[in-house]
Amino acid sequence: MSKTFSVSVRLQRVTIESAFVSVPLIHDLFDQTGTLNAEKLMQSALELGRHPETAWTLEGDAEISAHPIQIAPD
Repeated sequence: MSKTFSVSVRLQRVTIESAFVSVPLIHDLFDQTGTLNAEKLMQSALELGRHPETAWTLEGDAEISAHPIQIAPD
């Protein structure tokens, strides 16, 4: 029998999910002039996205590609 050889290639699979969150417009999100601080708004939205009750929806199929960093398997 002849020997066969193989090469291990590290892959990555990326899925995209989306969710809508409602950010309460609290006083802390505004500066002294009454202008909404977009950075603070987005930070609050990201925090809401981390809550376990946030409903995430899968968008399309996962994208599979070569991992940018190739290392030997464990």
